[in-house]
Amino acid sequence: MKFSNIYTKGCLLALTLAATAFSSCKKDGNPNNLPEVSPADYEGTIDGFRTTEDVFKENMVAYFTFDDTYNEKLSNTAPTLKNGDSFVAGFKGKALNLNSGYVYYGTQFNAFKTDVFKSFTISQWIKILNNGTKRTMLLTIARPGVLQGNLNINLNTQARPATNLDFIGINPIFATVGGGTQDNLNNTTSPKIGNDNWVHLVIAYNGLTGRFNIVANGVNIGSFSDRGVGNNLFKSYEPSELIFGANYNLIPGKTVNADVAYAPMTGVIDEVRIYNRFMPDAIAKALYNLGKAGK
Repeated sequence: MKFSNIYTKGCLLALTLAATAFSSCKKDGNPNNLPEVSPADYEGTIDGFRTTEDVFKENMVAYFTFDDTYNEKLSNTAPTLKNGDSFVAGFKGKALNLNSGYVYYGTQFNAFKTDVFKSFTISQWIKILNNGTKRTMLLTIARPGVLQGNLNINLNTQARPATNLDFIGINPIFATVGGGTQDNLNNTTSPKIGNDNWVHLVIAYNGLTGRFNIVANGVNIGSFSDRGVGNNLFKSYEPSELIFGANYNLIPGKTVNADVAYAPMTGVIDEVRIYNRFMPDAIAKALYNLGKAGK
């Protein structure tokens, strides 16, 4: 059978158009022209990070290694007064060991001034026991002349005997714009504690939403995390000072009132990192996992 040239050309054109239409229907695997990512880039990472130093590194504003030094690493700020203190083997390198002790920095850290410290995260590794009699102040960003500081990380060690290693009350409190305080507490869940148990404790606050988290060993254990906005928002009043292991009533010459609810801390503190940014739970868990992996 013979076909005309017109018919033949028409068939070829139809086939060409069909092939073009088919190719245009194929999915583009990279419609936004994103850069290629190699799986090798993520080898050896934990939750996307290679080391602890990679986590919010631009937002870390204070770092206490306690590697045979009390000085804050970024500013080289030295303590004003200390007592009952020594260095022992830490979670990483050396750690601060307090035996009814404290370390007091009578200095206004620039990083904790009102205008720059609105959201925050404080990460630390600790060893602690209950004592059945007195509360423990793990850390306070203190306000001279006021017992309650801008931020107080209270440990309710008075509520249970030293033999109880299953539960410790963690009760951080912060000062508010309105002049009051807001707090959180772990009512039902706690990390295991004791002289042989390192606990990774993260206290994180979002200055936009009022979210105030307690994350222990990668788990959010706070029972009252939404603290509100407006007058309930955090304020870092000036001047302020920093204390590990005590409040003002436990430091000679700094007593504010007759309150005796606290005793100087007995326990171990290591790798204290302070950020001017809220750390979501997933990142806090990554920080814990990195630490456990020695990274």
